[in-house]
Amino acid sequence: MNAPRDSIPETGAETYLFASSNGGHITWLTDALGRLGSVVVLAPDTKSIDERIALLGPVAVFLDFSPDQSDSATQLHQRLKRDWPALPVLATGVSAEPRAMLAALRAGVDDFIDMAAPATDAVNTLRTLLERRSTLQGGTRGTTLALLGARAGLGVTTLAASLALTLNDQLAQAPARPQSRTARHGVALLDLGLPARDGLLYLDTQSGFSFVDGVRNLRRLDQTLLHTALAHHTSGVAVLPLPASLTQVREISHADSVALIKRLTDFFDFQIADLGGFSTVDFIAQTVREAQHTWVVCDQSIGAIVSTANLLKELRTRGVEIERLALVVNKFDNHVGLSARDIAERLELPLHHVLPARSAPLLAAASRGEMLVRTARNDPYSQAVTGLARSLHQEYMTASGQPPAKDARWVALMSQVTGLWKSSNES
Repeated sequence: MNAPRDSIPETGAETYLFASSNGGHITWLTDALGRLGSVVVLAPDTKSIDERIALLGPVAVFLDFSPDQSDSATQLHQRLKRDWPALPVLATGVSAEPRAMLAALRAGVDDFIDMAAPATDAVNTLRTLLERRSTLQGGTRGTTLALLGARAGLGVTTLAASLALTLNDQLAQAPARPQSRTARHGVALLDLGLPARDGLLYLDTQSGFSFVDGVRNLRRLDQTLLHTALAHHTSGVAVLPLPASLTQVREISHADSVALIKRLTDFFDFQIADLGGFSTVDFIAQTVREAQHTWVVCDQSIGAIVSTANLLKELRTRGVEIERLALVVNKFDNHVGLSARDIAERLELPLHHVLPARSAPLLAAASRGEMLVRTARNDPYSQAVTGLARSLHQEYMTASGQPPAKDARWVALMSQVTGLWKSSNES
């Protein structure tokens, strides 16, 4: 079997990364996970794993803890847990080799795949791990994601609307939660970018209730008001836009605006705040402080990079911790001699995700009043947004900061291996 191509998988297929140089192990894992998706192979000491994760949005990462690769696997695991804490990491090895399993145990991987066992065990182990993680609930409030764009035309609104739809679909497919646990439900798109109300336009939705109305009704905000007043896309996504007359925005304070954003986290699992092209830096700064996640959207153009650098400088002067922000490189074209990593280094931001340049399909879908992520799920842009939404969803599910409980089988197996290792050393 040929090694899998390092590319975006077909529709409906998940992506898994495997850091290994062992051809036999690569073939085994590729065959074992063949029905679930595509295995993308990386060198054990790969230096491009951040960019691959950002581009492909994998469901999980597998590390080869064979004796000759355990050192590099341990180092890579430490890096993943530091930079990608929400991403599940599994070790592979052979249970008859205690050194491999002990190294995995000491590294603190989420689970272990025994390559001497039937391939179905690998699938069951992976599914059990993912189900364990999906049952975790993070915090008592929903998650706010602020999308920043230093200027109009960077595709922030398209990304915000696409992400809202995709996240809403993922929430609908997640296991049902007890009603007593939370009153939050679904996704809200705060259509605050410029040009104004483009999010409504892209979602082919109309609204007579604006963000300013929300601020004015902050004290009487409840589930009933939100259900009746907010516009809703056919998917169920709620949309809260700027008013048709932007002069009304001057009538509300930044503090009250941020108070509304905070209040909405009591009612929605996610709220995506589109701030693309928004010119009031003070409001952006306050929103960033309130948001759990802030992604800065930029493309490969010099104008966008310079404008983004200036925006970051303005935020720094207002006391915003830029280290909390992450970069999403949009409209990425491999033929342009400027990599996503180069842009991240110039802006001094961690690279979170990469979205491919797909202007023609996006424009064609928009001209029909449709969203590409719903009409062409196998398009590279749609798949990239799906990966981005999945990473956000995983972080939301593990936002409590507590690692998932270990499966009893895994604990028992590790105890046995540890005992065997101690016995061999004592003898």
